[in-house]
Amino acid sequence: MTLLRTSRRDPSVALAGLTVLLQIGYPLVSGGPRDTLTVLTVVAFFTASVTHAAVHRGPRWAALLVLVTAGAGLVAESVGTRTGIPFGDYDYTGSLGWQVLSVPVVVPMAWTMMAYPCLLVGQRLASSRLLAALIGGWALAAWDLFLDPQMVEAGHWVWRDVQVSWPGSPDVPVSNSLGWLLVGVLMVGALQLLPRREADDRVPAALFLWTYASSVLAFAVFFGRPVVALVGGIGMGLVAVPYARALVRR
Repeated sequence: MTLLRTSRRDPSVALAGLTVLLQIGYPLVSGGPRDTLTVLTVVAFFTASVTHAAVHRGPRWAALLVLVTAGAGLVAESVGTRTGIPFGDYDYTGSLGWQVLSVPVVVPMAWTMMAYPCLLVGQRLASSRLLAALIGGWALAAWDLFLDPQMVEAGHWVWRDVQVSWPGSPDVPVSNSLGWLLVGVLMVGALQLLPRREADDRVPAALFLWTYASSVLAFAVFFGRPVVALVGGIGMGLVAVPYARALVRR
């Protein structure tokens, strides 16, 4: 009954449930339907994060969240595709729909959808703004240890001249993770300037931990890439496990 009353006041509960259902469907389809499902999943996750922020931290706070994360994500990706800085040399293939500045619209939305829970992870695990930015930025960059191998294999973008790569991901350069860490720390650091408000953060917490656990499971079982599951599981687990423990102790 409590969850039902909460969902009536907070649409992000239903949107989070939709996100999970769409992600569960990903390994079950292929080709064009999988591409469509990828876009729909990002839109649902993005909407869940922004809606939760608006309900619990205010519409202005949510608008600034989108401005900082989607804006910075778009700039970083647009500069990245043109110069190779800060991620490395890559191109989008056009399979993710509409583009702005040579970047699919869903890509800056993806930065927003995950930056929000990563911000809350950092704030839960650290008392200082600097440490919270470092932890949140690490969480964001570690998530990409799953994201990039999945999206490259799906053909959504292509890396060129990969000289040093992660184990299990020969088509994804280590420079990409370094770029993600730089952008992630700066992005989460900028979000630290927004008013810090205590709220019922079960929705973003559940989405973050679900993303971690489901990514490990997907690569280990459904995608047949256990090394990626191990590398991503360790990288993201460095924050996901302490975060889960902190939530249990609360």
